Amino acid sequence: MNQSIVLTGDRPSGPLHLGHYVGSLKSRLELQDTCDQYIMIADVQALTDNYNDPLKVRKNILEIALDYLSIGIDPKKSVILIQSLVPQLFELTVYYLNLVTWNRLKHNPTVKQEIQQKGYGESVPAGFMVYPISQAADITAFKANLIPVGEDQLPMIEQTNEIVRHFNRIYQTDLLVEVKPLISKTSRLPGTDGKAKMSKSIGNCIYLSDSADSIAKKVKSMYTDPTHLRVENPGKVEGNPVFTYLDAFDTDPIELEQMKAHYQRGGLGDSIVKKRLLDQLQSFLEPIRLRRAEWAKDPAFIMKILFEGTEKAKEVAGETLGQVRRAMSIDY
Repeated sequence: MNQSIVLTGDRPSGPLHLGHYVGSLKSRLELQDTCDQYIMIADVQALTDNYNDPLKVRKNILEIALDYLSIGIDPKKSVILIQSLVPQLFELTVYYLNLVTWNRLKHNPTVKQEIQQKGYGESVPAGFMVYPISQAADITAFKANLIPVGEDQLPMIEQTNEIVRHFNRIYQTDLLVEVKPLISKTSRLPGTDGKAKMSKSIGNCIYLSDSADSIAKKVKSMYTDPTHLRVENPGKVEGNPVFTYLDAFDTDPIELEQMKAHYQRGGLGDSIVKKRLLDQLQSFLEPIRLRRAEWAKDPAFIMKILFEGTEKAKEVAGETLGQVRRAMSIDY
């Protein structure tokens, strides 16, 4: 049996982009060969802020699955599941709700930030507020001990571990397992507009499913160094999104370092740097596009993969739920 159990996943609220690849998907490709990996399409979590548009969530389940398969996630190595079809997760969530105070939830930094971003004010849906507890149920149901996350998600991991410790202490057991974060080695990709984060709502993303023409337009309009007004001027590499993307995707680091030095001393135009980035991204994304087109020919087969993965997940989550009920003395 593999030593590490991994749980990871995405909300099906839109297509996956290069930021997702750098932040998590790349790690999943490596982990599927060395760990027991569960990849969750978190449709219930997506409904916490898309409850008024469930068809959007439903449509994106297939799109997310296509993204997974086209980058090389292998359903024979990783269990891909649909969250809403594993009812054991929601029973665990109800039990864990009693272990967390409302005040603690309100002060979770990730939740606070997302409430601000979405402009909820005092009108926060209860489902959105308690999703860290739902996330803890997802993680503990599979006894995952390793989670690939960005640094902004570390408070969510800590919240899960608090629940684990609280449960084990109250019910005098060592049943639930604490989880460790696996932080991506690559820095987070900014949006193409230079904003700190790629966001579907802002439209500053390059998607894994983008056409070659769409990628070309997005790279051409990318934000660079605003002080680099003339070719002969020295340019800044640090904080320049084009170079951040090149750091993540360029296949020739020696040539890239030479280009950075040239840009910093002056005499290298932004258009040439963008051309290099475009070539690198097209080379990376073209085979993904081709595999996606092949997989997309048989959506029924993709759903079959998801249903089979979900059945495996239900079996594992059911075992954990039984153990939790016994620990709580409610296994009537």
